[in-house]
Amino acid sequence: MVQQKKEKPIEGSVIEALPSATFKVKIATGEEVLAYPSGKMRMYFIKILPGDKVLLELSPDRRRGRITSRL
Repeated sequence: MVQQKKEKPIEGSVIEALPSATFKVKIATGEEVLAYPSGKMRMYFIKILPGDKVLLELSPDRRRGRITSRL
C-alpha cells in the first residue's frame, strides 16, 4: 500500500450550502471547492452556515474536500 503525505489543513470560507450536506467553500488561493463535513461533525450535530470559517482537508486533485472543524 502506498503511503500518501498528509497535507496541512487549509482555511476557507463557506459560500453556499448545497443539498446532501455539501458546501461550496472558497479557499485562500481563490479556488472554490466542494466540501462535506467530517464524521465527527455529523455525529455531534455541528452546524455549518454560509459565512463560517472552516478548516479543510483537500483531495489530491484539489476539487473536493472534507470540513474537519469550524473556526
